[in-house]
Amino acid sequence: MTPPPSAAGKKSRSALMIVFLVVFIDLLGFGIVLPLMPRYATEYLAGTSDLAKGALIGALYSSFSLMQFLFSPIWGRISDRIGRRPILLMGLAGSVVFYALFAFACTIPATEAVLAIGLLLASRIGAGIAGASVSTASAVIADSTTPEKRSKGMALIGAAFGIGFTFGPLIAYFGLEVFGEKEHWAPGALASGLSFLALLLAYFLLPETLKPSAAPVASHRGAFSLGRSLDVLKMPAVGPLILIYFLAIFAFANFEATLALFTKEAFGFDDRDNFLVFAGVGFVLVVAQGGFYRRMAGKISDVNLMKAGLGMMFVGLGALGAVAYAVFRVKGSPETVAGFRVLFYIASAVAVFGFAFLNPSVAALVSRRADPNRQGEILGVNQSFASLGRILGPFLGSVVFWWHDSHTLPFALAGAVLVIVALLAAKQENPVAAAAPTA
Repeated sequence: MTPPPSAAGKKSRSALMIVFLVVFIDLLGFGIVLPLMPRYATEYLAGTSDLAKGALIGALYSSFSLMQFLFSPIWGRISDRIGRRPILLMGLAGSVVFYALFAFACTIPATEAVLAIGLLLASRIGAGIAGASVSTASAVIADSTTPEKRSKGMALIGAAFGIGFTFGPLIAYFGLEVFGEKEHWAPGALASGLSFLALLLAYFLLPETLKPSAAPVASHRGAFSLGRSLDVLKMPAVGPLILIYFLAIFAFANFEATLALFTKEAFGFDDRDNFLVFAGVGFVLVVAQGGFYRRMAGKISDVNLMKAGLGMMFVGLGALGAVAYAVFRVKGSPETVAGFRVLFYIASAVAVFGFAFLNPSVAALVSRRADPNRQGEILGVNQSFASLGRILGPFLGSVVFWWHDSHTLPFALAGAVLVIVALLAAKQENPVAAAAPTA
């Protein structure tokens, strides 16, 4: 029996709010741990070569995204069969466990470095598997919104990411002041506690949003299915959008992964300074998606918002490359270098603003054009390729960062990739004629 419209609307609004809170609280934990992880790992790697340090720290970063790449489509396909709620609950429970494991690993003395690094890696792998359920949160948004309001709904997840990523580094910053440099267990324990709070909220308040009438797809019986993912990429209405998303994430990840390195080399920022820089990035995401984008969504087409975001990303990352080269040219003048900080902040804000527009626009377009009975799977594949971009982007960006003393190459690489994205985006039309197929 179909619930009355008022009851259905109330259930949808409740689901949207709870998903927002769940993603926000879970991202708080992510934002707390991420800036501190390389600092802690480095202490266990004392005496090893720079190459070994870079490889192991890169493995800690990439293992998280690799697991998301592998498991996002899997959780999406399973959620199309058994529902969104159990997948989100399982993912949050995993976050509780693996952030706690991260905290425990940080208590191991440096004399047992191999054990400590092994547990840190295990915690990142587990957190990546659990965090892959964020694609299911996107499916909840798709279940709970009409196609006309889909882009506004997707922007909620972006805003939750931004707010979580703003306050997570700030909590880490103040945590260093409160707990001191020695209590390495505290950030992981706090992240685990916040994930447990999100788990409680989801358990008691999150309704199931998968409609009982949704017809299960027979091939969903096989969770691990590379063929199914490739089938999604071959869809004419969806495949190019997923490729756009992958390449845009790859380009932006060049900026994210080298941000702390660049600020240290160019401006002499320390860890606390970089916590504030990362918090600023999160704040811009919140303002862009929660303020500007949501007001424009529905008034301007998703395709045009995507193209506007792409343009801002290109301008912002290009300006960052120009700042990097200018700082390199005047390296002997500290006063002049300090003056470039303002340009650095402005260029970073423009790049982040562009990404904040592109991200929900592509997700909304993919969702609108997807088969309603395969929302979880298709959004999972989209998230999976976003994770692949977060694997390859940081790796290549970190490698080319050191190839020239100006440190401009990551921005040049990002710009070249965005030119390809622009060519793909130019072929995208408003999705009126490409409405989601019906079962």
